Amino acid sequence: MSKVKVIVAGPRGRMGNEAVKLVQRTEEFELAAVIDHKHNGITLSSIEGFQGMEVPVFSDINECFSTVKADVLIDLTTPEVGMYHTETALNHNIRPVVGTTGFTKEDLAKLESLTKEKGIGCIIAPNFAIGAILMMKFSQMAAKYFPDVEIIEMHHDQKLDAPSGTASKTADMIAAVRETKQQGHPNEKETIQGARGANVDGMHIHSVRLPGLVAHQQVLFGSDGELLTVRHDSFNRASFMSGVKLAVDTVMKLDILVYGLENIIE
Repeated sequence: MSKVKVIVAGPRGRMGNEAVKLVQRTEEFELAAVIDHKHNGITLSSIEGFQGMEVPVFSDINECFSTVKADVLIDLTTPEVGMYHTETALNHNIRPVVGTTGFTKEDLAKLESLTKEKGIGCIIAPNFAIGAILMMKFSQMAAKYFPDVEIIEMHHDQKLDAPSGTASKTADMIAAVRETKQQGHPNEKETIQGARGANVDGMHIHSVRLPGLVAHQQVLFGSDGELLTVRHDSFNRASFMSGVKLAVDTVMKLDILVYGLENIIE
């Protein structure tokens, strides 16, 4: 059986670095190239921390895709380039596995149309930690019985978007099964704007950004005399790699766009 040839975008980033390690240690994967906006025309071994990795480095994504034969792009970069990278990969018949957040509904609709046109798979996931996916699924289950819910998500202070993609996805999943309800007192008033957080379908999302954090979320369900808390914590970025591996394995079998890892976990 031939190996899955993988290109990783952003190898010097914390998530990209873990993705490179994942591909290198997975027997059925082969690292074909990396995309790095600061380096071009060298091998990865020339960059500190990647000794012995003799794969080409490209700064231009189109040049990379035109030069290197690959099956999958792993993109764990930033919202600013995520859409461009994903669309470009599909146009080169390379299956994207994307952990970048910030995709709009219009972006997803465009990518869905492109995957159908090309007949290849694409997986976009706000969170690749299996535990986080189960946290979202458990929260959706609980919301059928506990309509009073608030979400608190906590991340490192270098995260660019708020609320997190995981929190937004959790709220969407809960809204799909939760009875319509405006959480809190109907006449409540914020004495400081934003004190109650973002309002999504009557639920409140609170975003915390502090150094020392990685990725954490708790979903609180309240009822008479009880509180149910569903929580997940990622203490390092290696926690996301089991989901990335699952996504790479799965995307090779797909011919559609899948948004959210929960849709490929039974």
